[in-house]
Amino acid sequence: MAPEQHIVKSYDDELHHLNDVVARMGGLAEKQLIDAVDAVMKRDVDLASRTVEADSRVDALEREVDDFVVRLLALRQPMARDLREIVVALRTSSDIERIADYATNVAKRAIALSQAPVVRPIGAIPRMSRMALMLIKDVIDAYVERDAEKAVRVWSKDEELDEMYTSLFRELLTYMMEDPRNITPSTHMLFIAKNIERIGDHATNIAENVYFLVHGKPLPGTRPKGDTSSLAVVEPAPKARVGRGQGDAGA
Repeated sequence: MAPEQHIVKSYDDELHHLNDVVARMGGLAEKQLIDAVDAVMKRDVDLASRTVEADSRVDALEREVDDFVVRLLALRQPMARDLREIVVALRTSSDIERIADYATNVAKRAIALSQAPVVRPIGAIPRMSRMALMLIKDVIDAYVERDAEKAVRVWSKDEELDEMYTSLFRELLTYMMEDPRNITPSTHMLFIAKNIERIGDHATNIAENVYFLVHGKPLPGTRPKGDTSSLAVVEPAPKARVGRGQGDAGA
């Protein structure tokens, strides 16, 4: 093999290794979210604790990507498409690390929620997580396959996850207003739902980077958003009518 061919093959092997590490991070982050939501639904403190501990594996892989990227930039001095490959790998690993962090936050809330009464709209969490998992899987596939069209589909579907979050947000607010005893478990549920919604945002970030990697330009258009929870207005629950002779004892 000629020296030039050897250099090219060595460089290709390095890029392949970089992409492989990023893909492994995606698989681990996906499993973390699955386990975290299982821990919520089953009120399984042990599973939640293991999920929190597993976050260190994703962190270690992100550090490996960081070190490898610095080495490639210093030794290879990449340009054009090669430079985009390396920059996008670095950005993607950062987004995946944040996805794993949000899954870890869900697991931490599962521990707290296990000590509280069951919240009525808890069934919405698995629905949100299934959508988030689909976004993660599809966007990592798009990254591995360099499939810009699949990335755009992920980018468009994040709006559905936002709408799920807004709907649950409104429902939980109403639930809290009906009975103050619902406030603590419902607050944990709100944080869990928000973490899952943020996972969708990071999947969307990856989708935009995949598009940039393939086409060398930003994805056109405004990112679709369906989260209107900041505009939510919930009417207070009507007070129970007090009949004659049924008022407070001290009235």
